[in-house]
Amino acid sequence: MRLAAYVLLADPSFLAASLRAYYDRVDRIVLSYDETSTSWTGTPLPVDECLAIVKELDTDDKCVHAPGRFARLDEHPLDNDTFQRQTALDEASRDADWVLQLDTDEVMLSPDAFVGSLGRAEAAGASGLDFPSRWLYSRVAPGRYLEASSRLGRPAASYPGPLAVRAGTRLVHARQADVPLYRVDLGPWNTDPARPRDAIVHEVVDPGAAVLHFSWVRRPEAMRQKFGWSGHTAHYSRPGVYESWVERTRHPRRTALTSPFRRRDWFRLVTVPEPPGGEP
Repeated sequence: MRLAAYVLLADPSFLAASLRAYYDRVDRIVLSYDETSTSWTGTPLPVDECLAIVKELDTDDKCVHAPGRFARLDEHPLDNDTFQRQTALDEASRDADWVLQLDTDEVMLSPDAFVGSLGRAEAAGASGLDFPSRWLYSRVAPGRYLEASSRLGRPAASYPGPLAVRAGTRLVHARQADVPLYRVDLGPWNTDPARPRDAIVHEVVDPGAAVLHFSWVRRPEAMRQKFGWSGHTAHYSRPGVYESWVERTRHPRRTALTSPFRRRDWFRLVTVPEPPGGEP
């Protein structure tokens, strides 16, 4: 099974840790970035910093540069997101059977578990691997994080889209694809609050083998910068979103203890492996 990957170069925060986790498992990594260092929303991106990080870790010359013009400011940011991903996926599909599509703030805890599940997805005839992410909200101490959870503090899976798809797949929205999925979860029943309770689960992995998504784990200045360039501007621009993040980060124990009393946005305090390099 020939594996390739693509990454969208925009955010240096966890880039090195993300790539190193699967670098030895793939034949090629397509580096997609805007040649003008402009985001989908028109803000500047630290592309040169990202390229410098990749150059240092690409010891086997697996990375292929694929610049383009993806800041189409007359288009919706999420349409630009999908367009850039599809362009990168098409390039990565050459001479590959499957393409990994992890964002640069997503870090595999167990590449062996991930590749094993991918092999079983292939054997099952699936065209996409829905592998669970654990969504980290903030870093409160070295190795200690606020993590999105069930209402009662149990592990909860998150699925931003299949983290691997067959070469040649057409994306419909960001990473999402309308293809048969092989779904891996953290328990024998669905743990994703965004999905029906009876959603099918083909395979179970331990939470220690999931992908860590350091989605909101940033210093305040970096968080504000991400709010500006993300395709999810409608969410980030809602009143109180940044202020809630600051408040919960300052009071993580209170946030975890009061979670069962909220209607949504549940969190627990967890200890997880610190990515190489620690806090960005």
